[in-house]
Amino acid sequence: MVRNPERRTALVDSAIEVLAREGARGLTFRAVDAEAGVPAGTSSNYFSSRDDLFTQAGRHIHVRMAPDPAEVAEAMRPGPSRELVASLTHWVVRRMTAERTGYLAMLELRLEATRRPALRAELTRALRADLEANIRFHVDSGLPGDADTVRLLYLAVNGLLVEAFTLPGMFGEEETAEQSSTEGELAGSGSPDPGIARLVRLIVDRIVPT
Repeated sequence: MVRNPERRTALVDSAIEVLAREGARGLTFRAVDAEAGVPAGTSSNYFSSRDDLFTQAGRHIHVRMAPDPAEVAEAMRPGPSRELVASLTHWVVRRMTAERTGYLAMLELRLEATRRPALRAELTRALRADLEANIRFHVDSGLPGDADTVRLLYLAVNGLLVEAFTLPGMFGEEETAEQSSTEGELAGSGSPDPGIARLVRLIVDRIVPT
């Protein structure tokens, strides 16, 4: 049977939507077909099993969440500095907040990867490649710090996003009006939360050298 690559991508995107909304247990062929608005049984023609569906979602999700190269080029126009790292980190947090569905689906995939070896291998490969590309980009761009700086930023920002998406009240109560105003300016327009912006700034200040 000839399969349509665009249809496959649309089905994987629908699987990501189902994952974010229903969790891993809700990811069935029937649910994906309904989300994609296609006839029942369509997904089973494109994926050999639920394992295959999970693995394909893990392979595609980092592509879906990758930034537009033109946006990256625009963000990099200022010269390399810790301020630029702060601006880029705020930008990443804003992008992940805008792509909340994708991030929640990623969390579901990470948990499911503890039970599915093929998914674990695919996610590890894809995320390791992304991290290594980010390290090369940081170092080659002359941004302050080294490979370990990028690794620590990766760990800190991902931990922050997990809290923001799952327990959003964890840190917001500590925010003062003055901090909200200051960090709102630092984060730029569209910041998801002033408390989050303050923590992003702290992460950068404590991790990235001057």
